[in-house]
Amino acid sequence: MPGASKRPSTAPAARAVAADLIAVLVAVTAGEPRVATIGDANALPSGPFELSHRSLQSGLRAWVEAQTAHPLGYVEQLYTFADRDRSGEDPEQRVISISYLGLTREEPAGAAASGWRSWYDYFPWEDFRAGRPPLFDTMLAPRLKAWADAVGEPKAARERWQRAAITFGFDERGWNEELVLQRYELLFEAGLVPEAARDRPAGNTTAPPLPGRPMLSDHRRILATGIARLRAKIKYRPVVFELMPPTFTLLQLQRSVEALAGHLLHKQNFRRLIEQQDLVEETGAISAETGGRPAKLFRFRHEVLAERAIAGTKLPLSRP
Repeated sequence: MPGASKRPSTAPAARAVAADLIAVLVAVTAGEPRVATIGDANALPSGPFELSHRSLQSGLRAWVEAQTAHPLGYVEQLYTFADRDRSGEDPEQRVISISYLGLTREEPAGAAASGWRSWYDYFPWEDFRAGRPPLFDTMLAPRLKAWADAVGEPKAARERWQRAAITFGFDERGWNEELVLQRYELLFEAGLVPEAARDRPAGNTTAPPLPGRPMLSDHRRILATGIARLRAKIKYRPVVFELMPPTFTLLQLQRSVEALAGHLLHKQNFRRLIEQQDLVEETGAISAETGGRPAKLFRFRHEVLAERAIAGTKLPLSRP
């Protein structure tokens, strides 16, 4: 109404919201799981979603190709992160991280600021291929036990330790290779990874961080999510063949699956299940690059994708 006095607004000030597109781009090279990185190998390929991008996925592809000179092949959306207290972001801006998992074959870095690193450089406790890593007994168990006891109250201390035992397989509990994110989250909560120090008040000392390369922002958390997704997915879908060359030996295939799963497989069981499911076919050629007896070369049967669309595909990931 004319002449009416304006009442001050009580609505909170609007905060800026931005979307960040992040790629967990995985390859297996010489039996080692590798991830594409940028910068000082401390970040995943990423960039903001811009108005010029036709879609989220097209924006992701544009950033990955610009930062790594590596075109994306197979890609699927991984997870959306919006935690305010885990990225060290400006309090006046909220960043939503939309992550994707991409599978490819490693090529030489096409950009000076990009490269490939073993994902076990970031998560050394996840690699059981040579047996249980020594750091479980020398560092993980004692530090997590100290963290559990630090809560003071006996019941709460027992509950903390039970979480650690279930997640890391302590106290003769079984190891679940898919709990990659839960393990990282627990180490973050316990203040045992460098990323956790970013949210702690200055002068609040914690135990020295565990081995494992830290990453910027929440990128190591996102990488953990990608590893967990892929470890679960290779058990029921033939996505491992996205990581293989056009022809390969059965040993190369087994070593690739072992690299992703983080533990060794029973050779005869692996080959029997691969053959029973008709996942591969012989090419008629042999490989002389095995260092011993020449081995038959195989290729993936692409018809499997249609045949198993409903039934799924099972890979033998049980230990020998």
